[in-house]
Amino acid sequence: MGTGVALVTPFNSNGSVDYNSLEKIINSTIHGGVDYLVILGTTSESPTLSEKEKEKIISYVVKKNNERVPLVIGIGGNNTNNLIDRIKKINDSSFSAILSVSPYYNRPSQFGIFKHYEKIVSISNLPIILYNVPSRTGSNIEINTVTDLNKNFEKIIGIKEASGNFINMMNLITNTPKHFYVISGDDLLALPTVLAGGSGVISVIANVFPNQIKKMVDLGFKSDVSQSYRIHYKLMKMINLIFEEGNPSGIKYLLSKKNLSNNIVRLPLNEISLSLKEKIDKELELI
Repeated sequence: MGTGVALVTPFNSNGSVDYNSLEKIINSTIHGGVDYLVILGTTSESPTLSEKEKEKIISYVVKKNNERVPLVIGIGGNNTNNLIDRIKKINDSSFSAILSVSPYYNRPSQFGIFKHYEKIVSISNLPIILYNVPSRTGSNIEINTVTDLNKNFEKIIGIKEASGNFINMMNLITNTPKHFYVISGDDLLALPTVLAGGSGVISVIANVFPNQIKKMVDLGFKSDVSQSYRIHYKLMKMINLIFEEGNPSGIKYLLSKKNLSNNIVRLPLNEISLSLKEKIDKELELI
């Protein structure tokens, strides 16, 4: 799938959604060459957005994208029936797939996770990309569950793997068909994933450096190890820094330094510390 961007949701100083900045980020990432955009995922602060705000963001992104790149929409949750209702309500004609995070907080069994996605597949017109992020959900989608879902449901087309466990990533790559997308959900593992046979990345830092991430991933697909790792190591410290005090607090500050949006997040998130801002400023001078 190449390089996807997990779009942030910019906010104005009064806390409302900043649509002007959202347009700037959309245009910047598309001009940077990314392959697709992901909206209403973790990086968008979706848990703090109202349903009306989500609906307006969807309409706005669809309009401003103007079919320039494919769109993936994040729709996940730990209430299966509620999730089904939400999927039924969206206008899916503008989207290529749904990114759906594994149920969080409930900590279901592997069978429960399987049945959850089975229900989603039964009503969705769109393909489904699984999203495994145990640090946020409290449970892991195990390899056997992923392969069983892929074998049983054609609409399960891939997984965004964000466990941070590269052994898990390699097991996914080797135990799923070639047409099944294994996508890195960690910027630092994007290039290793591609070189190992994976399908690319859904990137946070590409909100600010889309052309660099796109070039790195494309070089990785061409097995140009030297050139691709040159970009990887150039961005590595900044990637670590933007996640040091949580996502999207770090990337929001970096976006503000590039005059793409305000440095504003919604509670319970907070803006990053002064000391981290200074480290990001210093590193930015070197990129």
